[in-house]
Amino acid sequence: MDNLTHSLVGLFLARAGLKKATPCGTAILVLAANAPDADVISWFWGRPTWLHWHRNITHSLVGMPLMALLTVALIALLCRKEKVRWWPAFLIAVAGIASHLLLDLTNVYGVRLLLPFSGHWSHFDITPVVDFAIWAILLLGIVAPALSRLVGSEIGETRPGRGNAGWAVTALLLLTAYDYTRSVLHRNAATIVGAHTYNKLAPRRAGAFPTSNPLVWRGMAELSNGYVDVPVDLRANFHVSDAVTYYKPPRTPAMRAAMETYPFQMLLEFVQYPLWVIQPALDRENNTRVALIDLRFGTPTQSGFAATAIVDRNNQVREAEFGLGEVKPR
Repeated sequence: MDNLTHSLVGLFLARAGLKKATPCGTAILVLAANAPDADVISWFWGRPTWLHWHRNITHSLVGMPLMALLTVALIALLCRKEKVRWWPAFLIAVAGIASHLLLDLTNVYGVRLLLPFSGHWSHFDITPVVDFAIWAILLLGIVAPALSRLVGSEIGETRPGRGNAGWAVTALLLLTAYDYTRSVLHRNAATIVGAHTYNKLAPRRAGAFPTSNPLVWRGMAELSNGYVDVPVDLRANFHVSDAVTYYKPPRTPAMRAAMETYPFQMLLEFVQYPLWVIQPALDRENNTRVALIDLRFGTPTQSGFAATAIVDRNNQVREAEFGLGEVKPR
């Protein structure tokens, strides 16, 4: 989930009453709600390294108390004029970090909660990473009390924080209701996708990925020989004929060579719907271009997570990289 959402949820947790636990409680909650994303520093070591460390140990249950302690220590250092009460501060920091993990669980990217014991990715697939409906809900929690204070000042009220707690709780409840509604719609969409056959084959597994419209989903079914990408509009009839099939190529020496490279190894840790694309490289040496993409984030013709390699006729990798671009021969 985006950091604006994380920050506002942390703010509303503070306004709902948690900030009373300790001086500088609001700062602790807002920082804690963003603390797991400190792993963004891994970007400076390259995109494959970022892919490995993003939503890694900082987004795990084991990492939660450490991130909470670091958050409290930093705020205690910055808020020297007000003595932070460490134990209550630690508890509300844990709450802020828990809100971050829960929000990240709702989207397609997911988190690895059980690191370092298990690298399993958990993801609910119910919201986009950036959801404008969620922004609207959280904006209500900001604008409504401001308007309330404006009206209050006109009629002579003198309570500056009037309405903050009530609107914060309202925004958090609306966010919970929105996510629950999306979860029901997601289950319906995934059930529809899994209930049909494609190319006379029953799906091995089926899922649905969110769009900006809660009633429109991107269905995905894995078959024995490929993947089916099909739109699901819960307002209309489902049409199998709308599906696009991406076939799985046979395993080749060039693919096995690419899998040994660092960018491919990092993507293989992450990918959930892996599609290999084997193409002739656009050069004069008859090289092969091998690409691995995650169908959750794109297709062979649209931008998405992709590792690519150029493999020569002797199955030696000339170059390999991970990027967020289109898979096209070169």
